[in-house]
Amino acid sequence: MRSIWKGAISFGLVTIPVKLYSATEQKDVSFHQVHREDGGRIRYKRVCTIDGEEIPYADIAKGYELSSGEMVVLTDEDFEDLPLSTSRRIDVLQFTPAEQIDPIYFAKSYYLEPDAQGAKSYVLLRDALETSGQVAVVKVALRQRESLATLRVRDGVFVLETMLWPDEIRRPDFEFLEEDIEVRAQELKMAESLITTMEADFDPSEYRDSYREALQSVIEAKVAGKEVITPPVEEEAGPAVDLMAALRASVEAAKREREGAAPAKQPKKDKAKEEEKPPAKRKARKSA
Repeated sequence: MRSIWKGAISFGLVTIPVKLYSATEQKDVSFHQVHREDGGRIRYKRVCTIDGEEIPYADIAKGYELSSGEMVVLTDEDFEDLPLSTSRRIDVLQFTPAEQIDPIYFAKSYYLEPDAQGAKSYVLLRDALETSGQVAVVKVALRQRESLATLRVRDGVFVLETMLWPDEIRRPDFEFLEEDIEVRAQELKMAESLITTMEADFDPSEYRDSYREALQSVIEAKVAGKEVITPPVEEEAGPAVDLMAALRASVEAAKREREGAAPAKQPKKDKAKEEEKPPAKRKARKSA
């Protein structure tokens, strides 16, 4: 992995120099836009919509459009005096129980590696944080953006998870929330039974991106000159008309699936009955 940022964790009077690494990566299959006839790459020009001239990158500025349609042009000088921290510090603000932070706030995850001279302080804070069962709420500036973030421990390494600001979380404004929808006690009990039946420990290795695998197979078939076969599309079931019946059927299906996955148990032999069973009689041989 290649570090993308260097800075330090600031914890009281303790400073821990660290390097930042992206903890995740997208595995999407990437494509280019090409000319269908000859496969040539499609390129775009930066053209001004007013004079139609192609504009060099050095002459491009940032513009903020007003509700009136007018454009406010901002230059590099306008950004210089903004209160964005350039100290390259991860400032610990407080420590909080992890369950108090709604996962909807999390944006992106990064690993933090200590520099050699900061390894002991890193391990000390890591062990103390892990023992406390809490996460550190921090503030950090990355890529010209200041963010709240959390520090937690995963596999012996600090994970920095940047967070959205409260005003960036959309409020769910849906009509059904205003409706008085009645749920019968029997339906609720059956739904809870379905949840109980499907309970299992989460193992992410059991799941895979079947769409990406199928797309990769299509590409490989194209490369090899094979015929590309499109699998039949399964029709999606519509919403259940009888909710109770659908829940009951789901519970039964989940039970059958779980029972089918478990190895069949062999019935235990009753030793007492075996001992009581009389020995088998041997057939007498006929004399010649």
